[in-house]
Amino acid sequence: RKTVADFIGAEPDDMVFVGSGSEANNTVLNLFPCPSVCCTRMREGRMEIITTAIEHPCVLETSRCLGVRGVDVHYLEVDPAGKIRLDRLREKLSGNTALVSVMMANNEIGTIQDIREIARIVHGAGAYFHTDAVQAVGKIPVNVHELDVDFLSFSAHKIYGPKGVGALYVRRGVHFCPLIYGGHQEKGRRAGTENTLGIIGLARAIEFRREEMGAEAVRLASLRKRLMEGITSRIPDTHINGHPEDVLPGTLNVSFAGVEGESILLYLDLEGIAVSTGSACSSGSLDPSHVLLATGASPELAHGSIRFSLGRDNTGADVDEVLDRLTGIIRRLRAMSTVYETA
Repeated sequence: RKTVADFIGAEPDDMVFVGSGSEANNTVLNLFPCPSVCCTRMREGRMEIITTAIEHPCVLETSRCLGVRGVDVHYLEVDPAGKIRLDRLREKLSGNTALVSVMMANNEIGTIQDIREIARIVHGAGAYFHTDAVQAVGKIPVNVHELDVDFLSFSAHKIYGPKGVGALYVRRGVHFCPLIYGGHQEKGRRAGTENTLGIIGLARAIEFRREEMGAEAVRLASLRKRLMEGITSRIPDTHINGHPEDVLPGTLNVSFAGVEGESILLYLDLEGIAVSTGSACSSGSLDPSHVLLATGASPELAHGSIRFSLGRDNTGADVDEVLDRLTGIIRRLRAMSTVYETA
């Protein structure tokens, strides 16, 4: 517990071990409509939650459920690079706002938000602030005190730890009640037998990330730039999604005009190359990415997007192979397309 807490600048007692990042996010979102007189903020007249249009499905779907249960949920707009509009945040905040939840780094396009500034604005309105840091912890520096967040969620398997374990930071003294009742585990904050082996695996993964994160971020950023420049120089009519600077070092999302992302994915898979057309939790859906649509991309362009995720096992040779294979695949798909027209 101390290893995990130290990694994000927290105290051991601030950490609650859970089954996943999704559970951690659900725990925070469900704090505020709780009818219990000992834990609710409804009695203070705060019946609103603010989040963004580009959150992970576990936040968006929980927010929709809360809306049915009587909570007023507001969704912040983002700019074409995926950054939330701070002026819109200020406009939506009110004395009724209980919680604002904004992800630190987007899982599809990699855009990193200015969490510290968002927290400052939110606290100025007397609301609590939560950030889903599942994509950020272990990839970029994260310190809960510097960021001034009240809640922060993350997961083990995103940093090469075991699946089935996550963690939730809860600032001391902040309103909290458990999502799962029936036991005294985690000091009464999360009932159920702890996944001891998973928690040990999370701590061990963090020890590795502490040693390698800085150098690995530089290496992955170099590979990402190599891949991005190779795509834009070899393949016409492409669009890089996400922020040009404030972006995760290993995430690259690209749209290709005139082709379907699913087709690109299948052809690359036949070549032994794994990419994604959206978030892992939406991989069974053929709908265009809600993240790209929120940035203003057309449904056609959103349908033609794929995400490259670079990790510690990838090399420059891998990038070169992807470029060679991808160039031919896009050429073949566009030759078969009835909608793609060359300039």
